[in-house]
Amino acid sequence: SMKAWRRRSPGESGTRMAETQAQTEIEKLSFEDALKELEQIVQALESGRGKLDEAIRSYERGAALKRHCEKKLAEAQARIEKIAFGADGAAKVEPATFN
Repeated sequence: SMKAWRRRSPGESGTRMAETQAQTEIEKLSFEDALKELEQIVQALESGRGKLDEAIRSYERGAALKRHCEKKLAEAQARIEKIAFGADGAAKVEPATFN
């Protein structure tokens, strides 16, 4: 079967680059900072003010922030689960590894 090819718009590669930069910026945020920004986005979207394209961009950033917060929570949970008990019953902490 033939693959369907589509022509890219001139700004499309620039858009992908901006998305990558935004993702890198989000990954540097602490959980608390990301959650605070996510809450602000939710409030702005719920207010219904602003233009549609702004709302779409805010929604996309909010989705990325949500994923980042979920990742941070999973990492924290993994660290907590690394608390183990030795043969003598004493608690010890095993280092968590994240790939």
